[in-house]
Amino acid sequence: MRDMFRRLAERTAHVVGSAWTFVLALLTIAVWGVTGPYFAYSDTWQLFINTGTTIVTFLMVFLIQNTQNREARIVGLKLDELLRGVEGARTALVQLDEMTDSELEAVHKEFTRLRVKYAPLVDDDIAHVERELQARKRAS
Repeated sequence: MRDMFRRLAERTAHVVGSAWTFVLALLTIAVWGVTGPYFAYSDTWQLFINTGTTIVTFLMVFLIQNTQNREARIVGLKLDELLRGVEGARTALVQLDEMTDSELEAVHKEFTRLRVKYAPLVDDDIAHVERELQARKRAS
């Protein structure tokens, strides 16, 4: 059942995220708007679009959340594999999703401190690469 829902959610998210679906939704709204005078802009006419959009939105929340959860899990696992595969990497970071908010804040502060400490070196490296690229352009 879970696998069937996953496949349905992925396919639906793919289809709903397409340009054609947007055009279809736009046309639906246009047709609804054009029929307003015919139905004298009645409460039923307004209720029709409100009900339809509410139902679609309600269902899409679950499908999109399912696909986002899956994508986040996949990205997390890929990053875990990269951390484990790089010599010298802090493999403790693989456990970030199990840390408390205060522990995450401590890790964030540590990376902020490292970024400030090493920013001049990184900026210097970037400037060096830019100078190298400009020299190669002039040489060719």
